[in-house]
Amino acid sequence: MAPAEGAEYHWVMMTASRLELNLVRLLCRCEAMAAEKRDPDEWRLEKYVGALEDMLQALKAQASKPASEVLNEYSRKVDFLKGMLQAEKLTSSSEKALANQFLAPGRVPTTARERVPATKTVHLQSRARYTSEMRSELLGMDSSEEPELDVRKRIGVSGPTPRDEKQSAAELDLVLQRHQNLQEKLAEEMLGLARSLKTNTLAAQSVIKKDNQTLSHSLKMADQNLEKLKTESERLEQHTQKSVNWLLWAMLIVVCFIFISMILFIRIMPKLK
Repeated sequence: MAPAEGAEYHWVMMTASRLELNLVRLLCRCEAMAAEKRDPDEWRLEKYVGALEDMLQALKAQASKPASEVLNEYSRKVDFLKGMLQAEKLTSSSEKALANQFLAPGRVPTTARERVPATKTVHLQSRARYTSEMRSELLGMDSSEEPELDVRKRIGVSGPTPRDEKQSAAELDLVLQRHQNLQEKLAEEMLGLARSLKTNTLAAQSVIKKDNQTLSHSLKMADQNLEKLKTESERLEQHTQKSVNWLLWAMLIVVCFIFISMILFIRIMPKLK
């Protein structure tokens, strides 16, 4: 680590809270346990990682929490340890190797004594171990038999011939090629689904656009018909009012004529007697 980085680390440790110090100590302990060879029944590392998650959540909730870059680095390392434990629970070595490829180790050393982040070292060790397990499965032997095979090689027992080694390497390449082809097939299927979704979305957008245009045209025609209906209603009302006025005048004239005729009739009738 450079002197500037070491000075910055010591300044961070001096200004860190007690919770952050405990988190860093437990994180260093977990990284050391992850780098060691552990028994399948080992349970402490999983409990420690769970405690790291709780401490990290509590640290994020504090008022005097560290910088966002430091918190992101802590989260990255905790997620790496959690993913490593989940990968170890898988049954097939090929699945373990595939899951190990998606793990992202830390970028910054946890302590000033580290030159390379411990999680990166653990990542490389686990990758090599899973590759060795895949090679052992291809050769048809258990990974626990590898030390015995190495001892036989050291004491002079005849090992596999170069032809067998080439065959095992070819078989390993075949398995890796098969996984790569499977990944490419999945990627092509996802790409096809994305294209189909895009096509369906564009088609639905076109249909919705046409429906909106039809609805706008229908609303426009309805407005025009409403205006025409309003105009015709006004004309009909005016025509009705005009008809009523003429009829009223005609009735008044008839009544006046009848009234005058009655008066004349009354005056003429006595003279006839």
